[in-house]
Amino acid sequence: MRVPGFSWDRLGEALRGARLDLLLLSLFAIYVCYWIRGLRWVRLSRHIGPAGIWSVFEATLMGFVAIVLLGRAGEPVRPFLIGRRERLSISSMFGVFVVERLLDVSVTIFMTGWSLILLPRLLREHEAGNHSSPAWSRLALLQKAGFALFAGLLVAVVFLMYLHITHGGVFARQMERWRATSGWRCSVAGIFIGFLEGLQALQNWGDFAVAVVLTAAHWSLVLAIYVWVPRSFGGDFASFGLRAAVLTLACTMLGSALQLPVIGGGSWAGTFGALTLFLGVAREPAMAAAVTLWLITFASCSFAGIPLLLREGMSLGELRRIATQRDERTAGAPAAAPSKGIQP
Repeated sequence: MRVPGFSWDRLGEALRGARLDLLLLSLFAIYVCYWIRGLRWVRLSRHIGPAGIWSVFEATLMGFVAIVLLGRAGEPVRPFLIGRRERLSISSMFGVFVVERLLDVSVTIFMTGWSLILLPRLLREHEAGNHSSPAWSRLALLQKAGFALFAGLLVAVVFLMYLHITHGGVFARQMERWRATSGWRCSVAGIFIGFLEGLQALQNWGDFAVAVVLTAAHWSLVLAIYVWVPRSFGGDFASFGLRAAVLTLACTMLGSALQLPVIGGGSWAGTFGALTLFLGVAREPAMAAAVTLWLITFASCSFAGIPLLLREGMSLGELRRIATQRDERTAGAPAAAPSKGIQP
């Protein structure tokens, strides 16, 4: 099939010319990122119960494989596995998961807002079209959106501080009433109360500081990968810098909300859009960089994660069952002892 303006020969040439050393460095770095995620989880759950870093690291890899295979529906697998392996409350692990996601979403909002504010300079540096292009014509609106994201982040932080200081305040009291009912209200109440338990993982400024430092270390390393991988292709990417990497990563993170099973979809499409629309990179090298970034930063967890899942005796069907399971997710009791696989 021929795509107008796209050359498969140029795509192959871009892939063949990539620097292997930068790609291997990026692959090593992403596994360090998974390790940092494990360290952050152990720290966040230390007030709930002890957790081993190696066990959490393995569960992290298996959890991200579940997202590769199932899309966003696979996200519950990781906290479920950690709770089962470490004999910790499943609901509390989902609370820790929500806190972790809030930290990562805060980074997404920060990077997106920063990118939109810096966009005029990036467009000038990369000569991405003329001043009548869509990127330039919507520039004022995009910059306002950047400031709005920062304002929204500030509001969210204040709200979370209120929940933390008041142990849920009026929301917790309402959830306690819902917990005595049945149906969806009971499920929502269980998830919210588990979230409050996870939020108490940040019991002092020291806990918060460690969580912020580990989050910053993780995303700084990911940002470095978003510089190394494009630069490995040379050509249009020879001068690919930090500001361009921030914009590309922000678009990737926004696109990942539409994550599809196996093929990724939204994440590499967001990368491709940032490179072509805003940075003026030709389609073929942009496609090569986008797919390679997705393979390294996301799908590469399969190298270690799939063997770990096989060792645990887990099938794709069992992963789907964990992803849709609700009873243990909202229960407050400690999880049962782990077994080889999850029995149907």
